[in-house]
Amino acid sequence: MTSLAAVLPRAPRGVTRAMIRATPARVWESLMFFEQIERRPPLLLRLLLPAPLKTIGRKSEVGDEAACLYEGGRLIKRVTRVERGRLYEFSVARQELRFGGGIALEGGSYSLRALAGGRCELAAETRYRGARGPRLFWEPIEKFVCHAFHRYILSAIGAAAEGAGRG
Repeated sequence: MTSLAAVLPRAPRGVTRAMIRATPARVWESLMFFEQIERRPPLLLRLLLPAPLKTIGRKSEVGDEAACLYEGGRLIKRVTRVERGRLYEFSVARQELRFGGGIALEGGSYSLRALAGGRCELAAETRYRGARGPRLFWEPIEKFVCHAFHRYILSAIGAAAEGAGRG
């Protein structure tokens, strides 16, 4: 008997990278203590996605769960892997939130890579399943929106890390 997971298409992955003018240690601290974004999302994101409000709960050790609150719902993220200063992975344990046409978020990660001059590359990855078809049409749109959301989050984490370096 074949499992359902074996016949479903692999979850698309959206990966976005940002260069941050701060050390990986500062970026890691900003990522771990990141709870909310003070500035409003860009217009595109406000039109297409629920706005993130804040994060509540522990999220630094494997098994920790945090509620990510959005306008209109929440996600419960469970930490699945932590390599301090390098990698932070999570799965979505529960989704009580609608994303464009029934997108189901599965998980994601943040990875850090040291760069010359005390800088850091921070990459955000999201795994999800889209429900709309045809996939050849919708998948590029979903990835575009995913990258826009990542850029919004990465810029906030980067600003926090770069600000900590000046403080």
